[in-house]
Amino acid sequence: MIVVAETHRLIVRHFTLADAAFLCRLLNEPSYLEFIGDRGVRSLGDAEQYLRAGPMASYAKNGHGLNAVVLKSSDELIGMCGVLKRDTLPEPDLGYAFLPEFTGAGYAFEAAKVCMQHAKSVLNLPALLAIVRSNNAASIRLLVNLGFAEQPSEPPLLRYRVLL
Repeated sequence: MIVVAETHRLIVRHFTLADAAFLCRLLNEPSYLEFIGDRGVRSLGDAEQYLRAGPMASYAKNGHGLNAVVLKSSDELIGMCGVLKRDTLPEPDLGYAFLPEFTGAGYAFEAAKVCMQHAKSVLNLPALLAIVRSNNAASIRLLVNLGFAEQPSEPPLLRYRVLL
């Protein structure tokens, strides 16, 4: 298991195939489907394929990707957070998603902040983008609290950027 970063409450680590059941649940949460989109993951096999083609392929190709976010106190997987490199964007972007029962406790901010620090100090990135739907007020608030500033973009997707 490759640990990317830690906080006093969280471990941010690379995904493994053993995380497939968690991802199958997360990617089918109503909030994920509404604000991020349908990835077509409906079974453990689909989730394993998503892991291989998504995060694991990104680790191999880019040296970074979406990571599992785990509570230190219980070793429970609660979300994902990391830096992605999309062909459709000019710079890497910050991505995150958490199970609904773990929102509102500051975990997303904590994980995003430590991933941003990793992006600066380890990946040597000068800036990060973030893409968010215009109706996702909680995510917009989080990005602003992290220091991101809105960039010119076309709704329903808004683009934010932060210098690291």
